[in-house]
Amino acid sequence: MNTADYLLERGRDNDVALVLPEHRYTYADIRQGSSRVLAALLQCGVQPGDRVAILGANSFFWVCSYLAILKSGAIAVPLATTHTPEETQKFIAFTGTRIVLAEKRLYPKFLASLDGQIGTLFEDILSSSQSVWDVPDLHFNLDQDAALMSTSGTTARPRAVRVTHRNIQANTNSIIEYLELDSSERMMAVLPFYYCFGTSLLHTHLRVGASLVCGGSFTYPETVLDLMEATQCTGFAGVPAIYQTLLRNSSFPRRKWTYLRKLQQAGGKLQNILIQELMHAVPHAKIFVMYGQTEATARLSYLPPDLLPHKLGSIGKGIPGVTLRVLNEEGKPVKPDEVGEIYARGDNICPGYWDDPEATAEKFVNGELKTGDLATVDADGFFYIVDRKADFIKTYGYRVSSQQVEAVLMEIPDLVAAAVIGEPDLVRGEAILAFVVLRDGATLNEKEILTHCAKRLPNYMVPRDVYFVPVLPTNAHGKVVKTELRKQISRKETL
Repeated sequence: MNTADYLLERGRDNDVALVLPEHRYTYADIRQGSSRVLAALLQCGVQPGDRVAILGANSFFWVCSYLAILKSGAIAVPLATTHTPEETQKFIAFTGTRIVLAEKRLYPKFLASLDGQIGTLFEDILSSSQSVWDVPDLHFNLDQDAALMSTSGTTARPRAVRVTHRNIQANTNSIIEYLELDSSERMMAVLPFYYCFGTSLLHTHLRVGASLVCGGSFTYPETVLDLMEATQCTGFAGVPAIYQTLLRNSSFPRRKWTYLRKLQQAGGKLQNILIQELMHAVPHAKIFVMYGQTEATARLSYLPPDLLPHKLGSIGKGIPGVTLRVLNEEGKPVKPDEVGEIYARGDNICPGYWDDPEATAEKFVNGELKTGDLATVDADGFFYIVDRKADFIKTYGYRVSSQQVEAVLMEIPDLVAAAVIGEPDLVRGEAILAFVVLRDGATLNEKEILTHCAKRLPNYMVPRDVYFVPVLPTNAHGKVVKTELRKQISRKETL
């Protein structure tokens, strides 16, 4: 079955599928809107395998566009609205996209300079009188590409993960199973649908016939929190940057969340102290700490909420249908507490990268994904991320995990966020530099932060310098981009 039919199979016509501040859309509305977009695509001559991009915020238009592209057999190319016009146009060219479904308000910024080189359809196609939607094809080839998802990595050329219909359906089924989702869920969707974590929320909640609330970006957290309360959201999902703001720089801990019952956290490590603060803020809710990658469609592992107090810091074990293992440099399974790289296998593992056989061969080996994340496994088989390979710092002859230093920094209540990088240093090899964001109104200085670190860390792990910044640079997925921090240091040294 085509993934569009699979996602809409269980939603009842009169049930609410999407909640926006100005309108509510039922599953009947979604079906009608998707069929109108599909008719417009077919009129443009879209064929199976064609790449069709989506440019817009989380909305009724975005959802209908995505479902229509999947139904047509074309390949969806979600575009990040946080990218520059140059990055967007480069990705469009790289993927060979022939049509963009775009919000009119974004056309002047992102697409106008293409000067008609690419077909563009706007949200007014939703009011068309023409619609088409064939009955589900039960013999649909699930190994066809469904989407090309931009990764959060930093490479010189664009990189797009080929996600198949089988990948999406397998990962969606697994997530629904371990989260125990049903049609009563109402998820606050602040994560953008162009990001695999955000797309997974769309997939899972449509599949079970539940609701998603589109609250706009997280630029104004209090507005999001007000909407969560007004719409009685039962679920919330975020990356570390979002939870850091919620817990340290918003009214979230002081509100009473009567309806909130499930929280999902992925997209990077949320420090243990913040997980404990989250548990205290919503003691009645189930908190799912998860781990995943775009190359795995979305999710790879989760920690059952009841084990959170006992396995704090763990990413848990593989989700249903996924096998994880940690191998050393010789390719052998590590012993408990030894460090190695995580490898993953399952139907959610993607076939590779678009038009990049070299990177595909390096990352995907015999159907198994080399994640690039270093981890340990305890005696009970639970996984603990140590750091990304690229983020280790070699100082005074020691290999230091940046995440370990960041964890100590985040023990300071007045910090909202912290990131650590290494910089070449004649004495140390690499010096540890800390970038920190203060809570509104906080007056901490560098000496106070370094004194705290000196009490909690060996001397070689104490940062040499602390830089106070208003925000940490993040990519379109909300992850901290440490290469940008390194560039900032380089620019300062050349001044």
